[in-house]
Parts: sequence; structure tokens; C-alpha cells
Amino acid sequence: MLLITGGAGFIGTNFVLDWLAHFDEPILNLDVLTYAGNLNNLTHLANDDRHIFVQGSICDTTLLTRLLSEHRPRAIIHFAAESHVDRSILSPEEFIQTNIVGTFRLLETARRYWDELPDTPKAQFRFLHISTDEVYGSLAANNPPFTETKCYEPNSPYSASKAASDHLVRAYYHTYGLPVITTHCSNNYGPYQFPEKLMPLMITHALAGKPLPIYGDGRQIRDWLYVTDHCSAVRRVLEASCPGATYNIGGWNEKTNIDIVYQICDLLDEMQPDPKGSYRRLITHITDRPGHDRRYAIDASKIDAELGWRPAETLETGLRKTVAWYTKHAVSK
Repeated sequence: MLLITGGAGFIGTNFVLDWLAHFDEPILNLDVLTYAGNLNNLTHLANDDRHIFVQGSICDTTLLTRLLSEHRPRAIIHFAAESHVDRSILSPEEFIQTNIVGTFRLLETARRYWDELPDTPKAQFRFLHISTDEVYGSLAANNPPFTETKCYEPNSPYSASKAASDHLVRAYYHTYGLPVITTHCSNNYGPYQFPEKLMPLMITHALAGKPLPIYGDGRQIRDWLYVTDHCSAVRRVLEASCPGATYNIGGWNEKTNIDIVYQICDLLDEMQPDPKGSYRRLITHITDRPGHDRRYAIDASKIDAELGWRPAETLETGLRKTVAWYTKHAVSK
């Protein structure tokens, strides 16, 4: 069995669905169900014995201890996190509690559980920590992409809280020997994403005829990773990597925010045309957010060289799938 934290959130949901589509090994899914957790995304698993859902917090040590004792997972995959930069600027304390305190309590509970395992399951146990490229800071246009050895330079309360959690994970490996692995992903997109992030926000606003708000000049550059590609990378890391390893997971798709919005508008013009004209007419530039990082770029060559993983989707194929999904599903606007 796997213990997944945050398995009702965007990436966690996609991982649970993807895992159970490939394997019969059951999943224990722990999620506190904040605004971004949606159990409705997993309704078709309601009668699937391979999926056990528990509503609860990674800050609840008593609950964590009980779940590990009862279900005896062979691995923990830690997706649970507060992740929206804008929210971290407005309310940073929630990010400190979940991303730092929650990760600490999960690590400490996992360490005690792992210490007591028999030799063989102890050697096989893994704690996989899902982090972000935002811990590395911002890049200039001519800087090389982030590698796994890039120093940490977080620039928002969100990225600072994730950086702190990464340091705790590293410390538990070097101090206690807990078999941890850390991955740093670039911007994920795809089905089931809460519509505050760029792509679902633009799609849902456009379909509702609302303005499409673009921070500043919209020339911020991100690397875009289709979420099921991220899931396949996590599966590969869990299967084949060694304790203490760190991997960047990227889509090899650098693109400016404004270009992403142009592509979304053009796809919507094709799939669901608006009699009033192109969706590009709705683009509106607004004041940039404080401390907005200019560019993120992932060098994912290490995971390719060591584990043989590369993304299956291009930005064009993944974005088309994403827009099509949101046009067919009811999404909060």
C-alpha cells in the first residue's frame, strides 16, 4: 500500500487516478479537504476497495501514527501543500503551518514508523517529497535552467515554506537515515486543477465572458509540465531511485504567460467559438504581484539520464487536452 498526502488536490488526484489505472496496489489517501481539495474528482472510486480515503491533516500526529500502524504502507508520497503564491502573500501563516510544520510532523511520524519496521520492509521503504522549482528563485533570460545543484533563493512565502520543507527532508536523511527522495517539478497543468491557477482561470473566465487578468506585461516565463507526465515521473522515481536522491521534473516547455493565454484563446476560438469575437478581446493587463519571479526553467536531463524518463506530452498536445477537458466539465468560475 502507498500513503498519499493531498490526494484530493490537483496533482494528488491525478496521481491517484493514474496509479489505480495502472496497478492494483491500494492507496491510502489522506487529505484535509481545504478549498483546493475536491473529493468529487474521485467519486468513481467510491466503491473501489483499492482506494481508502481519510479526511485529516498532516499536522495531526495522532492520526498519522494510527494510519501508519494500521495500514503499514511501503511508501509515503507527500503531495500535500499550500501552493498558490498569491494566497501566500495574503496569508503566509497557513503556508508555514502546512508546508513546514505539517512536513515536519509527517517526517517525524514516518521516522518512528520506519525505525520499527523489520529489516526487509525497512530497506524497501521510501518517503517521496514533492517540491517545486520555485525554491530556486528567479532566472534572467540568458541564465541556464535550474539543475538539482542550484542554490535555493526563494522569493515568496510559498517558495520559502517549500524550501524549508525540503531542508527538513534532507536533514532527516542525513541525520536519521530516513530513505527520502525529493522531486522539484515545474508548473503543472491539466484536468482537475483549481481555477485560481493560470490555465484553468483563463479558460473558465473566457467561457464566462469575463476579463482575462494578466499580471504586468505577461512576459513571465515558466516551464510547463502536463500533470500525467508528472505522475509518470513520480512513479518512475518511486520505482528506481535511491534514497537521498533529488530530481528535477520538467516538461521542456518554456513559454511566457501571455503566449499561453494566446494559445488558450485560439483553442477556445476553435473548440467553442464566441459569437462576440475572439476570446483574445478579453485579455486585460493588471498590476503585477509583489516579488513576481520573472523566469523559471527546469533542466530535467538528470532524470532522463539516470531513470530514462521524459515527458510524453508537448505543450501543444497537453494544452489541447486541457482546454478540451475544461470545456466539457463544470468548473467553479
